[in-house]
Amino acid sequence: MKVLNLRCTHDHRFEGWFASDEDFAAQCERGLMACPICDDRAIVRLPSAPRLNVSTPRGDAAVPPAAGEIAQARAQGRWLRSVREMLARTEDVGDRFPEEARRIHYGETQQRGIRGRATAEDADALRDEGIEVVAMALPEPLKNPVQ
Repeated sequence: MKVLNLRCTHDHRFEGWFASDEDFAAQCERGLMACPICDDRAIVRLPSAPRLNVSTPRGDAAVPPAAGEIAQARAQGRWLRSVREMLARTEDVGDRFPEEARRIHYGETQQRGIRGRATAEDADALRDEGIEVVAMALPEPLKNPVQ
């Protein structure tokens, strides 16, 4: 099993596990890989070096990631965990979101967390009625289990 460091064109970095280098190349060619953050399908493999125990660093050793890169990766991870938690705790009502939000608000159905799709006009109308609405764009991979 090969664990590769990958990156999309939006500089989101993530890992991919493949049976071999050929498996990675084949999946790329068939368009089977997508960034788990933004669904970008232009994925590149980042250089990586095997972990070696040496007594002193060599001049050609891999450069450690910059503090900014580490902070960005951590922020992406926190965002992804938060979104997954929100998805796990809410019911997807799809295009019925405005109607279902009103039913909950006016006590016609049980109180629960919901998510779905609404036009900007529908979201504004809900807010005018005192119904709290938060818009959040979710990439397609997050709407289904991410592997």
